[in-house]
Amino acid sequence: MGTVYLVGSGPGDPELLTVKAKRLLEEADVVLHDKLPGPEILESIPEERREDVGKRAGGERTPQSAINERMVELAREGKEVVRLKGGDPFVFGRGGEEAEYLAAHEIPFEVVPGITSAVAAPAVAGIPVTHREAASSVSVVTGHEDPTKAESAVDWEALAATGGTIVVLMGVGRLPDYTEALREAGLAPETPVALIERGTRGGQRVAVGTLETIVSVRDEAGIEPPAVTVIGEVAATRERVIEFLANESGGEP
Repeated sequence: MGTVYLVGSGPGDPELLTVKAKRLLEEADVVLHDKLPGPEILESIPEERREDVGKRAGGERTPQSAINERMVELAREGKEVVRLKGGDPFVFGRGGEEAEYLAAHEIPFEVVPGITSAVAAPAVAGIPVTHREAASSVSVVTGHEDPTKAESAVDWEALAATGGTIVVLMGVGRLPDYTEALREAGLAPETPVALIERGTRGGQRVAVGTLETIVSVRDEAGIEPPAVTVIGEVAATRERVIEFLANESGGEP
């Protein structure tokens, strides 16, 4: 029986791979990956040892059920399998679902945490998600859901009332929906907001505005996925530090 490793690749910069993740990628018989780990990381894996189980041209994507079955199949063949995910496997990466599936089928597995883009992308752009003077809490939510639908699992009204920092992953497309929902819930229109596109990767871009202006800022800047949205007073930190921010991929001042 082989082992499946649920590995987080971090936010995209290959130098932010953990030492363990890098070793496992070098040793694995098969790497099952999507597009989120980033091209430099994926190109470091020999083509004959990697399988794309993410979204492909034409909008096709591998169903989660097929990924689950493939992990079990390969492990039962005695293969050492890396299931490679962007960021951290347990932060909106379906790692929990895959762990339960593997356990239910008696497949040994190991979780290898990765640096989540929820923290890393803002950080390299000069934005701390917490700050003693501005935010003592941080909420991380998915932007894939429509906040206007009754069955949404994201309570935007509660988030607005909680205070602190709100980090939205995969939320570029739904930006008008949830910024409006937060304003209707009482969050001040002048609340600072930042969008970080391709955080830590080559071509990183950062756009800043307020809860009221950020949609037009996004459109004018042409911000596209993958991007992280940071909502809260901490987003204003960037302007105070950008002149001396030395991150190579820290965005343009």
